[in-house]
Amino acid sequence: MRPLLCLCLLLLSWAAVGRPTALLRLYTLPDAALLVVDSQGREVRAYHPDRPLIPASTLKLLTALMALQTWGPDHRFTTDFLRGADGRLWIRGYGDPWLTSEELDGIVTELKAAGIGRIAGIGVDDGHFAGPLTVDGQTETDNPYDAALGALAVNFNTLHVEKRGGRLSSAEPQTPLTPLARQLARRLPDGRHRINLGHRTDAARYFAEVLREKLRQREIEVTGTIVHTPVPDNARLIVRHRNRHPLDRIVAGMLKYSNNFIANQLFLLLGAERFGPPATLEKGRRAAADFIGARFHWRNWRVLEGAGLSRRNRLSARQLVEVLQRLRPYARLLPQRIPGIRAKTGTLKGVSSYAGYIDGGDKTFALIINQTVPYDLRLRVAEALRD
Repeated sequence: MRPLLCLCLLLLSWAAVGRPTALLRLYTLPDAALLVVDSQGREVRAYHPDRPLIPASTLKLLTALMALQTWGPDHRFTTDFLRGADGRLWIRGYGDPWLTSEELDGIVTELKAAGIGRIAGIGVDDGHFAGPLTVDGQTETDNPYDAALGALAVNFNTLHVEKRGGRLSSAEPQTPLTPLARQLARRLPDGRHRINLGHRTDAARYFAEVLREKLRQREIEVTGTIVHTPVPDNARLIVRHRNRHPLDRIVAGMLKYSNNFIANQLFLLLGAERFGPPATLEKGRRAAADFIGARFHWRNWRVLEGAGLSRRNRLSARQLVEVLQRLRPYARLLPQRIPGIRAKTGTLKGVSSYAGYIDGGDKTFALIINQTVPYDLRLRVAEALRD
């Protein structure tokens, strides 16, 4: 029994020292920063806390705070549906970041309730956003990570398809296969694929195509073409759709899935809210500067977009902690990967960050590493801080 007892004690000791070792490793990194404060705001641990570093997706915490304090957690984004004198259905988008296939089902129900039984074509108006919108750090790939922004978009500007033996089908039952989906997926190999709609015109067209199929499924006759132009002056508003998901649920989804599309849609909308449409990234940056200037006393920071894609963004661990202190009423919106820790990760090549709350908010922490380290180092550091 004694050898077995010794082995158990040895294993326990290894587990006990593993997490503190993560902290010791952190303190050897020249391009890293850490700040931990208690519930009274007193520093518990600090390592280069004021050094501006690339925050990666922990920047989404600032975007979340800006959105929640600007609109409130119950805010719902809208989309207008109008009827033209020629019988065409017009859609005017205002940048709702959570228009999914399921949301379109609700829209069709509203249109039927408004007496719509036949539509002579569909028109889409996405002029609430300027174009083209080039996000610093975003690349032109098919990856959903790089989905284009737009005032009118369905399913986060992505499509999900399956190809078997050359035959194409939708990979999700709630989304019909449309002509544009067939066109874009034609070159893909067999398998399941989620790809983005990389261009604004494709986004608006795809929205109209999915809606058209949803309307037909509900026995609303749709004829005519899809056009992409401003709503005519003689069009009459028939439905103003309010998204079923309030802002706090949208923010929770953005943080849980680290959704870049949602984050930068919000960033653009914040700019349009502050300075009027059309939304531009420059207006979003100005809105962020005004927000930070009114609430914080920061120096040496840079925010170029709202998702954390840009390697030119700069925040310090202290600045992230200050964001989290103001975000505390919404701590429940942060994901929980580790028991007792609600926090947001951030990852770019050579960037690893983690920021959030420990033990229900008894501690607030921000960790930013701007050099290559093991992927799980940030998690082990957080566990050490919790223990």
